[in-house]
Amino acid sequence: MDQQARLLSSQLVHKRRQVEVALTCGVLAWREIERSARRSCGFLNNGPKTASSHAVQVGEIVAVLKTKNADEDYAETGRSPKKAKHHSPLYPFAFTVSYIRRRRQHQWRCRDVTFHSANEGLCDQWIQVINEQLSLLITERVNHARDHLNTEANLDKYDGIVCVGGDGMFSEILHGLVTRIQTDNGVDQNQQDVKLLPCGLRIGIIPAGSTDCICFATVGTNDPVTSALHVIVGDSQPMDVCSVHHDDVFLRYSVSLLGYGFYGDVLTDSQKKRYLGPARYDLSGVKTFLSHNYYEGTISFLLAENNIGDPRDKLQCRSGCHVCQHKPSSKDVQWEMSQETSDKDGRVGWSVIRGKFIAINAASMSCACPRSPKGLSPSAHLADGTTDLILVRKCSRLDFLRHLVRHTNKEDQFDHSFVEVHRVRRFCFQPQRHEVVSLEDPIESPKKTGFRPVCSAQTTCDYGTSCSSWNCDGEILPRAAIQVSVHCQLIRLFARGIEQQPPCLLEDQCTLAALEPSRRRSVD
Repeated sequence: MDQQARLLSSQLVHKRRQVEVALTCGVLAWREIERSARRSCGFLNNGPKTASSHAVQVGEIVAVLKTKNADEDYAETGRSPKKAKHHSPLYPFAFTVSYIRRRRQHQWRCRDVTFHSANEGLCDQWIQVINEQLSLLITERVNHARDHLNTEANLDKYDGIVCVGGDGMFSEILHGLVTRIQTDNGVDQNQQDVKLLPCGLRIGIIPAGSTDCICFATVGTNDPVTSALHVIVGDSQPMDVCSVHHDDVFLRYSVSLLGYGFYGDVLTDSQKKRYLGPARYDLSGVKTFLSHNYYEGTISFLLAENNIGDPRDKLQCRSGCHVCQHKPSSKDVQWEMSQETSDKDGRVGWSVIRGKFIAINAASMSCACPRSPKGLSPSAHLADGTTDLILVRKCSRLDFLRHLVRHTNKEDQFDHSFVEVHRVRRFCFQPQRHEVVSLEDPIESPKKTGFRPVCSAQTTCDYGTSCSSWNCDGEILPRAAIQVSVHCQLIRLFARGIEQQPPCLLEDQCTLAALEPSRRRSVD
């Protein structure tokens, strides 16, 4: 076999000894230079290797990272400098390659090899070239994964994309993948009525975030091993995606929660307390609840008239859900398009509600999590082409507390006179400009009602003013006036939905069903 062409070759330092390191498309190899008997010949060949030669298959490299020196490591992690990797003053820069090491009885372990250099640029070049040979990207900044998928990644090489992280990392993958598919096919995302093309690649989530709402709602647990096994067996779960626009400008995609008012205020306040970690959400939640703001606006929506199911039917979305398998027919789409056309002329077919709201939420899934096992909308479905629009009108602080508490128990959180829920395919929201309520007004006085007016006639109700903001899957939208459309089954996940019964019980039932005819024949 001919020797493979080298992608990169350098003289580096490993364990204080000079080594020659070379990389091909299939192998990373290194050997000590002073012990080489044939320096003029390459060492990436099929002949026997000396004791000082080492080789690793590129396919068995787990990761390659830039190695921090002692001061950097101590500043970031607090780890004692004595435990940090040694950096020679002559070779202060280094990178570490993690790869698979085989042990006895078919056991695998991860092993590291660190190479040092006096040239930082050379280390960066090695990291870049090795990473180009791997199907692994270690993100180094916000939106790194999104930008990589949107511009650099060759999607034709992959069957799926697996990320380790929380809902924020999943959102990056979602935006990068969906945007790339639309861009490659000439679809303009800024058009509200455009039909987006579905993504062929599946997305896998290994949960490592603070909430892991998406993983919990699609698998039923935030256990990393369970999620990894779903990827291994190749499960496929379709999922709806909402596109959010402001006029003719695309803002973001959403798959879980769009929240204005309470949940928007919680997120806005929590951004100022990131140093507290996950505890910031609890503190901001209490603060927002005590503030008890309400917001005026107009919400218009297109009901999913021909859809199977209802937000209060207590029919939960589970593996093999028949509601999600019933995709909207062409007649349904044509009927809805006719309603949309009429709406532009005279609001025919659209429902319009004006009022004062403490919260406006759109749940495209149950939004269940360990703290709220049922979620914001227990009967919301993953792939039926709809979202559940939840309107919480102005009420007393005690009544709103009762509503919030029901998210943690089995009571119906929609069973309040000030709460209404609709299953919709599209909706629009327009904030209302109004004057500040006078403290002398006996009806609207904040001193008597506990409410705080939020807008004046001079405010524009955009992000940065006294109006609320939209919480879009954990990100703040820059506009308050938005238009939302649901795109049915736009993406697929490595999941199968929450299973109704344990697999062993299902196997027993299948076995009994299979044995039943044979028993009857034996009796006859």
